[in-house]
This record gives sequence, C-alpha cells and structure tokens, in this order.
Amino acid sequence: MKILAAIDFSPVTEQVLATLIQMAATLPAQVWLIHVAPPDPAFVGYEAGPDVVRGQVAVELHASHQKLQKLADRLRAAGVETTALQLQGKTVDTVIAEAERLPASLIVLGSHGHGAVYNMLVGSVAEGIVRAAEVPVLLVPS
Repeated sequence: MKILAAIDFSPVTEQVLATLIQMAATLPAQVWLIHVAPPDPAFVGYEAGPDVVRGQVAVELHASHQKLQKLADRLRAAGVETTALQLQGKTVDTVIAEAERLPASLIVLGSHGHGAVYNMLVGSVAEGIVRAAEVPVLLVPS
C-alpha cells in the first residue's frame, strides 16, 4: 500500500506520525511524507528583486526541509519505509497531483478542526483534498 501523508508542522503532525506508525505495524505500507511549501512570492520584481528576499525564502525552505527529514527519520526508526518530499505550490493541487503521480492508495493528513465560519472565509486544505481526491482520505483530528 502506498500512503501519501501530507504534513504542515502544526501540532497535529504528531498525531499523523503516530497514526502512520500504527498503520505500518498492521499493513505492508510505503509512506511518502510530504510537506508543501508555498510557491515563490508572486509580487512583481521577485525574480529581479533584492537578493535578501530570495535568500530568506531559501533559508525558510531549507529549514522546513530539515524538519521534514527529521520526521521521516523518526518514522524510519519505527520501522516505517518512508520517503520524504518537500514540494512547492498550492497545497491542495500539489497533494492531489502527487497522489496521482505515485499512485497513492490512501492520503493521510491532519485536520485542524476550525469551525464552519473559518472554513467559509479562509477555506480548508483538508476539505479541498477530500473533495478532489480520487482515493480514500484519512483525516487525523487534532
């Protein structure tokens, strides 16, 4: 079974990792642990703008990549076959595209449990993935 687990480094990430460890103990599974970083800034002049902006974006991407690798190492230490990937893009679109590329049998992600008003105003990544996914989605509550 190929499991795509999307994480955002929020507190629910710990519950997602625990769920993956439990699942891998009962199923033969390969886990792709992914973090979707925001796309490059879309403001005019980013490409030709000051190096300090591009440098800061690079520092942030490197730091999140390091965090992702440490989480993947924890899963591997628990006996879970894990590949870690950091991708850039719109979160829902990127997760769905990666799930199709693998192809994943299951998508696992955390749910922040925001209320209906928040989701109506801001939107919910979990809801977007559930609506767009062509495979089962397991939402791990916070």
